[in-house]
Amino acid sequence: MVSALYAVLGALLLVKFSIDVLRLRSQYRVSYGDGGFSELQSALRIQSNAMEFLPLALVLLLFMEMNGALTWMVHVCGLLLIAGRVMQYYGYQHHLIGWRRSGFSATLCALLLMVLTNLWYMPWELVFSVR
Repeated sequence: MVSALYAVLGALLLVKFSIDVLRLRSQYRVSYGDGGFSELQSALRIQSNAMEFLPLALVLLLFMEMNGALTWMVHVCGLLLIAGRVMQYYGYQHHLIGWRRSGFSATLCALLLMVLTNLWYMPWELVFSVR
């Protein structure tokens, strides 16, 4: 299953983002919230943003594959999703709004492509079956 590759990459990103948060919490001795430290605020936002988008996107990617989408379509959507997350991370880390916007746009494009592909390949005869 091709979608498993992108699930693994997404999980690795989340692990990296979580380690960043833990490191900064330890460094600034903050156990709850951000303590007013901008670096920790950014790390928390990066982690939260990934948690907001990755689970739904990976489910859509898996459904795409299960519904019979072509393998290259799954790769395009998966690459766009992971690239978007990495670009947004880079933008947050280096305070580059253009990278953040591009990463967000790539993520939204991936989500929209996955939704449309799932609608196209949906087994409608089963969806509206009365059996």
